[in-house]
Amino acid sequence: MNRFFGSSAGKKPKPSLQDAINSTDARISSIEVKVKKLDGELMRYKEQMSKLRNGPGKDAIQQRALRTLKQKRMYEAQIAQLTQQTFNMESASLTTENLRNTMATVDAMQVANRELRKQYGKIDIDKIENIHYDMEDLLEQANEIQESLGRSYAVPDEIDEAELEAELDALELEVEEEGPSYLADLNKVPDFIDEPPVEMGETPHRQEATKITG
Repeated sequence: MNRFFGSSAGKKPKPSLQDAINSTDARISSIEVKVKKLDGELMRYKEQMSKLRNGPGKDAIQQRALRTLKQKRMYEAQIAQLTQQTFNMESASLTTENLRNTMATVDAMQVANRELRKQYGKIDIDKIENIHYDMEDLLEQANEIQESLGRSYAVPDEIDEAELEAELDALELEVEEEGPSYLADLNKVPDFIDEPPVEMGETPHRQEATKITG
């Protein structure tokens, strides 16, 4: 059936913008090759004209050089046009890509927004407030328990600091009047010694005489 009506079995996909850019770049490259070839011809004509004298031969070569130069200018104009086309297509491609990225970002944000609404819909703010108040009550009770356990029962709650300072001053005054007791007992002979201490100036004979007299 398709063969009778002249329709093809499958349609070719339309070229994308990137395909058009690649095709244009290929055309630019091929034209640049032609321009480089014309440059070589112009250099050859220039050398030939520099060696010839004015006359029909030199004029013929000069005409060839002019035709070659015109062809080169035409190719250069085509390169400029194609380069501008490539720039325009690349700008359009970049704009399209940015728009595609923007749409993807918007879609992702919409999905995230729906997910957040779904999750926050499961949260009860009143329950969170009640938990917060319960935590405050528990912490306050814990502080009261710690204060109760740390209370001192031997010391009265209210102590007059003036009385404590006066008592401390009186204690210091007694210590100054009596003096330290360990200084008064330095010259006292201990109870466990039967004989008095021997002075450094006494001789052994004097010590024996003292024993006999006693």
